[in-house]
Amino acid sequence: MIRKKAVVSINECVACGCCLKVCPRNAISIPAGIHSVINLDLCVGCGKCAKECPASVISLEVVEE
Repeated sequence: MIRKKAVVSINECVACGCCLKVCPRNAISIPAGIHSVINLDLCVGCGKCAKECPASVISLEVVEE
């Protein structure tokens, strides 16, 4: 099965937390305040985080499951 999942460009993420607020599955965390991390097991690929990210460092990528 092919699905989309959110991916963070960790070198560019500023850990602002905007993505955390809009994720309907609580699939995003910011460990140690460094950068966002997506839990791919929880991510449903809705794209809300990517749309909300002011730095445009979250994208949706196709993954095979």
